[in-house]
Amino acid sequence: MTNANQPMETMTFEIDRYRGMPKSPESYVVFAGALDKHPHDRRKVILIPDPFSSYVTFFEFNRADIGGLEELPSLVSREGDTVPIFRVWVKKGSIAVQCLPFIVEDISGRWNR
Repeated sequence: MTNANQPMETMTFEIDRYRGMPKSPESYVVFAGALDKHPHDRRKVILIPDPFSSYVTFFEFNRADIGGLEELPSLVSREGDTVPIFRVWVKKGSIAVQCLPFIVEDISGRWNR
């Protein structure tokens, strides 16, 4: 039988090694949001700036490019769900991915009258 809290405990343990500000913060750019594991690559993390928004966007960073983490106040949904939020220090010049999923739709007919 698996414990439902085990993934969160593992993620917390992995985050602990990055806690605090980097030694030279001027070499980093700050992002904030909810952290999650990458679904396929253990060397990367996903950062969701606004986890309760219907306008979903996220960032993908290499763990090696993270210089520090600071825990911020958690977000709470109307249903009482909480999401921990982190300030993430990412090394300047790093390659990252910003993803903005969308539904493909033909809107050309909307302006033709």
